[in-house]
Amino acid sequence: MAPRPSRASYQEHAPGEDPRRWRALIVTLAGGFMILLDVSIVTVAVPAIQDGLGSSASGVQWVVSGYPLTFGLALVTGGRLGDAFGRRRMYLIALSGFILTSVAAGLAPTLTLLVVARLLQGLVAGLVTPQNGGLIQDMFRGPERGRAFGMLGATIGVSTAAGPVIGGLILNVFDDPDGWRWVFLVNLPFGLLTLLLAFLLVPATSSGSVRSDIDLVGMVLLGLSVLAVMFPVVQSEADGLRRFWWLFPIALVLGYAFLRWERRRVAGDRAPLLDMRLFSAPGYPSGATLSAVYFCGFSGIWLVFAVFFQTGLGFSPLESGAAVTPFALGSAVSAWVAGRLVSRWGRLITVVGLATVAAGLAVTAVVALLVPREHLLLAMVLPLLVAGLGGGAVISPNTTITLSRVPPTLAGVASGVLQTGQRMGAAMGTAVLAAVFYATVGATGGRYQTGLAVALFGAVALVVVALGLALLDRRGDSGDNASGDDRQHSMASG
Repeated sequence: MAPRPSRASYQEHAPGEDPRRWRALIVTLAGGFMILLDVSIVTVAVPAIQDGLGSSASGVQWVVSGYPLTFGLALVTGGRLGDAFGRRRMYLIALSGFILTSVAAGLAPTLTLLVVARLLQGLVAGLVTPQNGGLIQDMFRGPERGRAFGMLGATIGVSTAAGPVIGGLILNVFDDPDGWRWVFLVNLPFGLLTLLLAFLLVPATSSGSVRSDIDLVGMVLLGLSVLAVMFPVVQSEADGLRRFWWLFPIALVLGYAFLRWERRRVAGDRAPLLDMRLFSAPGYPSGATLSAVYFCGFSGIWLVFAVFFQTGLGFSPLESGAAVTPFALGSAVSAWVAGRLVSRWGRLITVVGLATVAAGLAVTAVVALLVPREHLLLAMVLPLLVAGLGGGAVISPNTTITLSRVPPTLAGVASGVLQTGQRMGAAMGTAVLAAVFYATVGATGGRYQTGLAVALFGAVALVVVALGLALLDRRGDSGDNASGDDRQHSMASG
């Protein structure tokens, strides 16, 4: 019998040749799915957490919003650390931290400790996530890289849409006052299995020409600027936008200081946190901007749906999650298909996907206005399915187009910047659309269907903006060469 190949022998293969690379990818994406699932899985558990810990609505809001806040703070830093010290090492260390903080959240006896655990959980999640994009750059070449990035995009889209469904199922299975704890504790067995498989399958990567000196000042400046943007947003339900508006101009000042500092690092021949060559990668700036705007509308609807179904219609968490299952199913199917077609059709797939999402959500809004509540759930199935089919055809190909031509030495930071925009867009969209929903319900004397419709039309407007960006980018689309190896190597050497 031939001896089982060791991890060291894995390194003898050139990138894109080792037959275990797809298994390694599936394992790392499984960890990414678990981490991104925690962004939306908690939304259906909010009433149960509030009852179980006897806390206020504003207090529980930090359980939901604290995670994406610290998640967004750590993404670029996580990408840079992976580029400098090795993606496998960072993945394993940060995933271990995520498992521990998930257990801490599940066992938290008070709301304060739960919020602290969620903040720490988001921080280590932000260190894990960028490693996926970097590992794809390391393990794949040519058309395979496009398909791998398509799988990453599908994971991002499906995990966000599936969160309420899985959360509702967990709460239904563990139907007791502490059942909400399993929303966090489920990460323990799944996380340990993923950690073991990642240890066995994921290759150790070399940082190559990437210098390992860490830009601590840049980390602080960028972290504070992101915090200054996101803090008022995540506090919006507690009147945060009015009370903390002054943080937005501070964010601009900090952002400017960060850019000046990074230029100074480069001029002094020191490694920057954010290499500005990244924004000359073909397709990267437009794709990252489009992604942030789309997530503003796409992610913003899930809290609105959860409140509408549970508070407005009196659904259980399981019923609330099941109500949005058509979107999750449609997204899963189309993401898989779009990931395989993006190398041929490029940005056109994103354009069609965005138009389909906008149409599906618009019809859902009209249904909410016109259909009696006793027939509403059935009437929403088809338009939500259509919106989901469009959603899967947005995130997956856009991720491929945006990341596949970035030089491998910048892959971790590129993934971190892309997902920072997604997290910031998601936080802003959730705050804005929830505020629109609550304001409409209050102004109409408790008409939840009207509130849902107005919030959905707001989401449609954001998706249409993303569609406009995609159409503008179509003229420079070179999606027929999604791998772009030659171009990325010339950038890396420049």
